[in-house]
Amino acid sequence: MINAQCVMCRTQVVNNVSHGDVDLAGGLNSGIIYLFSAPYLLILLVFVLWYKFFYLHGKKNKIVSHF
Repeated sequence: MINAQCVMCRTQVVNNVSHGDVDLAGGLNSGIIYLFSAPYLLILLVFVLWYKFFYLHGKKNKIVSHF
């Protein structure tokens, strides 16, 4: 169990798990993973778009000199 949950959420999860209902715990953990991964995916998307626009677009327009 993750110890970083708020007191009310943790109490509810522990209560439900002790009564055999593990659906809430699974949903809460999925939500935590979703909220944790969203900023990293956004940063990855910005980097990929930046890379495609500046690096690949810059290579097409670069003048090649034969000196």
